[in-house]
Amino acid sequence: MDVNNQNTALLVMDMQPAVIRHLPDYSEITAKVAEAVTSARSRNIPVIYAVVGFRPGMPEVSMNNKVFAASKERAAGNTGNMDAMMKIDDAVAPLTGEIVVTKRRLSAFTGSDLEVVLRSQGIQHIILTGVSTSGVVLSTLREAADKDYRVSVLSDCCTDRDTEVHNILINKIFPFQATVFTLEEWNSK
Repeated sequence: MDVNNQNTALLVMDMQPAVIRHLPDYSEITAKVAEAVTSARSRNIPVIYAVVGFRPGMPEVSMNNKVFAASKERAAGNTGNMDAMMKIDDAVAPLTGEIVVTKRRLSAFTGSDLEVVLRSQGIQHIILTGVSTSGVVLSTLREAADKDYRVSVLSDCCTDRDTEVHNILINKIFPFQATVFTLEEWNSK
């Protein structure tokens, strides 16, 4: 198990009530991710947050995008700002000075300045947490691996609406490109 914390950052992704409030394990996942955040901070590991967000009216979203098009249709005519949607759940909220990047697609890299932040901080290893396993975690893992980052996933700090999909990704797909371990295993090292 790769638990070397040098040049490491913990990524907390899409932990926004607007994204996670309908999950059956909402309280459980926020508690686990909050524990991971506390653990990272105690080890002086930077915590970086990625939120999905758009300009009012969502001009960044094509109607060809199956994931975000329905949200754009629901938001049609909404001229308010996206601050409420982009708010991070209080249980895992960033401290003053912690970095929050805004992404425009599933991967935490797409449309954000995450890669610039990681490179400027000398980060070579990212530990992934967030919602959903089949969305932001999968997309970010794949892109990070292609960019030659060392990638780890805290298996119990991710969740998905489909438990079977979560389990297949964690147990069969992710180990090809990442080290997968539980929060307890990470904390014991």
